[in-house]
Amino acid sequence: MRSSAANAELALLLEVAGTPKPGNVDRRRDLADLRFEHFLAGAVGAREGLGLAADGAAVGPAFERAVEGMAAQEGGNTQFGALLLLVPLVRTAREDLSQPVAESVVRETTVGDAAAFYRAFDHVDVGVADPPEDMAALDVRRGSDAVPAVEDRGLTLFELMERSVPGDDVAREWVRGFERSFAAAERLVDADGPVTDRTAAVFLSLLAERPDTLVATRHDQATAEEVADRAAALVADDALETDPEAVEAFADDLVDRGVNPGTTADITAAGLFIALEREAIEL
Repeated sequence: MRSSAANAELALLLEVAGTPKPGNVDRRRDLADLRFEHFLAGAVGAREGLGLAADGAAVGPAFERAVEGMAAQEGGNTQFGALLLLVPLVRTAREDLSQPVAESVVRETTVGDAAAFYRAFDHVDVGVADPPEDMAALDVRRGSDAVPAVEDRGLTLFELMERSVPGDDVAREWVRGFERSFAAAERLVDADGPVTDRTAAVFLSLLAERPDTLVATRHDQATAEEVADRAAALVADDALETDPEAVEAFADDLVDRGVNPGTTADITAAGLFIALEREAIEL
């Protein structure tokens, strides 16, 4: 039986192995400066931090360690958002991997967890939106330099996630009980075929139902909505089964345009972990 940390590492590996995942690195596609092997190395590197969460460490320090290990490869940021979901879920699995317990875990985070979250940004560059004027001192891109402001305001990590919800669907998962992550797990269980094929199908379904916030941040809301609409049309036509070439063309187009729905991939990875941890999918 795999440990929770091993299941989280495996979830990261299965997520990147699924194909086609439009706009994302997968086993058939690399981006210009980010390759499949970088994701494999990132998943392995994150294992120690995931193990800390499984052993009961606080969410913030476990997350920082996971990010530090993830970043020890030449591609840079591979799975920051996925780890921000996986670490509290691994911590949750110590008690019961359910939405109520996950909500309790994140709501109990502290100012110290928030400080560790900011220090994680010292290890890797992450694409984020500009903060509101009143939060300039809390800009995560400042990394550990922002920790005094976090401590002065007494903000917990959960409170920081609450403030980030409008433009960040990873933060939205924290605040809404990881609802899409648990829904993704159910879809993975209900789907047919190899897990990597299920991963691609669930990714496309998630992309279809809600514009990806990383796309909105790096491009604009109109682009995010266009991508979601195209994914929805493919899902409605059951294109993965009836017209796989159309999905492949969509995937190639997004890669060519530099449009990366990375938040959708993060939620897919979280869903994979939940399904694996519950032993609801077999490998």
